[in-house]
Amino acid sequence: MEFLLKFASLPMVALLLLLLAVLSSAVRIVQEYERGVIFRLGRLVGPRGPGLFLIVPMIDRMVKVDLRVITMDVPSQEAIMRDNVTVRVNAVLFFRVVDPSAAIVQVADFRQATWNIAQTTLRNVLGQSDLDELLSGREQVNQKLQHIIDETTEPWGVKVSIVEVKDVELPPTMVRAMAKQAEAEREKRAKIVHAEGEFEAARKLTEAADIMAQHPVSVQLRYLQTLTEISVEKNSTIIFPVPVDLLEALMNLPKR
Repeated sequence: MEFLLKFASLPMVALLLLLLAVLSSAVRIVQEYERGVIFRLGRLVGPRGPGLFLIVPMIDRMVKVDLRVITMDVPSQEAIMRDNVTVRVNAVLFFRVVDPSAAIVQVADFRQATWNIAQTTLRNVLGQSDLDELLSGREQVNQKLQHIIDETTEPWGVKVSIVEVKDVELPPTMVRAMAKQAEAEREKRAKIVHAEGEFEAARKLTEAADIMAQHPVSVQLRYLQTLTEISVEKNSTIIFPVPVDLLEALMNLPKR
């Protein structure tokens, strides 16, 4: 009798285990930063979550999609710019999924697709830009990259928020040429500043000469001031001031 009871309880235990397995496969938990895209017999039902919900086992299939911002490094791309300069540029890309259903249905792998389109767009934009634009107007290049990539990934449910160019590698010959150009530019500015100083000094000397011509006594005062400046301590030079009027009188003496 005990053997029959044990034998009869075995199907019940198996049934309970089967029910537990089915129930566990039907329960799904989606985190706050995720969405679960449900497919019922291959047809799209839509995103679910966050939280706890049930699906139909063997009929429904769920694919989780992360909605957080993803940071992706774009490897260095070598391109010839519009002014025939060869450069290598890398960038960083920030994007996130805004439509989980489109990210799963419209593209096989939205991460790989976004990475590939970022590399292609970076090469194309570099080919349409000048070196000066890339070095001094990097913000405009970043905005152009972001606009093109975001427009391409929009049907996939992906929003590209930021694209930043990180490093620009130039050929050694171009680096030396730019260094020479910068040095020549600094020398040019130095010569211009020196010439402006000479011009200002000459104008002030002209104004001083006009004032001295109107007041001859000021020449004598300036002469005495100069003697005071050069008569320093422990100076063996003897300076004897001679009035200018006396020299004029001596020069005007009649010759014998």
